[in-house]
Amino acid sequence: MSTRKGADQPTSAGGYSYSRGWRQFSRLVLHPGLRLLIKCRWQGQENIPKTGGIILAPNHMSYVDWATIALFSDGYAHRYPVFMIKSPIFEVKVIGPMMYKFGQLPVYRGRGDAGLVLKQAEQALQDGAAVIVYPEGTATRDPGLWPMVGKTGAARLALTTGAPVIPIAQWGAQHILPYGTSKPHLFPRKTVRMVAGPPVDLSAYAGQRLGASTLRAATADIMADITALLAGLRQETPPAVPYDPAAAAELPDGGTDGGSSPSTPSSPSSPSSPSSPSSPSDPGDA
Repeated sequence: MSTRKGADQPTSAGGYSYSRGWRQFSRLVLHPGLRLLIKCRWQGQENIPKTGGIILAPNHMSYVDWATIALFSDGYAHRYPVFMIKSPIFEVKVIGPMMYKFGQLPVYRGRGDAGLVLKQAEQALQDGAAVIVYPEGTATRDPGLWPMVGKTGAARLALTTGAPVIPIAQWGAQHILPYGTSKPHLFPRKTVRMVAGPPVDLSAYAGQRLGASTLRAATADIMADITALLAGLRQETPPAVPYDPAAAAELPDGGTDGGSSPSTPSSPSSPSSPSSPSSPSDPGDA
């Protein structure tokens, strides 16, 4: 990843590297600031392994929930988060080089090397990293802010590496920055609740060929666990069928196919808004 190596920058044979010093710097800067801005209620620390490669799979509602999951992962579970981040942020002066020093992974879209991030993520997992993968790939478009049909990146990584998938549900980040808006609502401080569940049971797929049907089934199991955790946080019943943006786009009236929640969220999303180029990303089927 980074071309500069030194005593504070571990590097594996596969090329994954980061700077311990820069990671500590990020903790000193980000943790106090985020705690001043966000009230956190966390559960499920016992379900997150303390060592070894793991995949943390949260639901995605807002472009600020990367901050909440980072704080949850590092401040609560004591596992430094490794995100898959859309590549343009790595091209920004100052910020881009810092992303490499933190050990983050760039995701390229529309390029022949789009699958490279999966190989890099595999190496990071083998090196014992906590890799954050948003299975939905983008902020949910479900009108009730329930998790959508997932992409297969998390399942592929898990079945390829054997790393456990820890489902995570969060609720509250959408009140800070609703999807489709650019002005955060920081005061009064908002409460973000997060819970980590036991590793998703993917044993039924062990040894199977990683074809489309296997990956979709494993992804559905991951999304089901995330949705169940979110239902517990919200004390609400999720839709019987998860929202599928691909199917919704095919409908003549542009509406839903009945899979979304009939409830109205307190901070509705805006599916037509362009995505942020610096937001964490999921490689999906790349």
